[in-house]
Amino acid sequence: VQLVESGGGSVQTGGSLRLSCVVSGYTWSGYCMGWFRQAPGLEREGVALIDTDGTPSYVDSVKGRFTISLDNAKNILYLQMDSLKPEDTGIYYCASSISRCRMSAIQALGRGAVTRPGIVGYWGQGTQVNVSS
Repeated sequence: VQLVESGGGSVQTGGSLRLSCVVSGYTWSGYCMGWFRQAPGLEREGVALIDTDGTPSYVDSVKGRFTISLDNAKNILYLQMDSLKPEDTGIYYCASSISRCRMSAIQALGRGAVTRPGIVGYWGQGTQVNVSS
C-alpha cells in the first residue's frame, strides 16, 4: 500500500494550493480518508476527513477555506486550500483507513493521538506547506 502526496509549496498569505494523494496497492473504497498536518513544534492533528458516503468534516480553523474531495476512478484524494494563513504552515499527510471519520471524534482523541496504533491504517510520507505573511 502506498499513499503519495504532492502539491505542497510556498505561498503568501491569501494564496492557494491543491494537495493530491495518489493511493495504490489496495481498494480504498469503503474506508475513511483524510488529511492531517504537523506544524513545527506541535503534534499531528486532523485537518479534513471524508467518509465513505462522501460526508466531509473539517477542523474549525479551516472551515470555509479548505475543501476535501476524492476521485474514486483515479484513486486520488485532494485538499483544496484557499485563503491560506501562516498558521497553516506544516507538513501535510494523507491518511487512509481512519477508524473515526468525524473530526469531532478525532479531536476528542487529543492532538498527536492520531499516530497511535489503530487510529490510522496508512500514512503518506507528507508534503511541506509554507505560508508566509
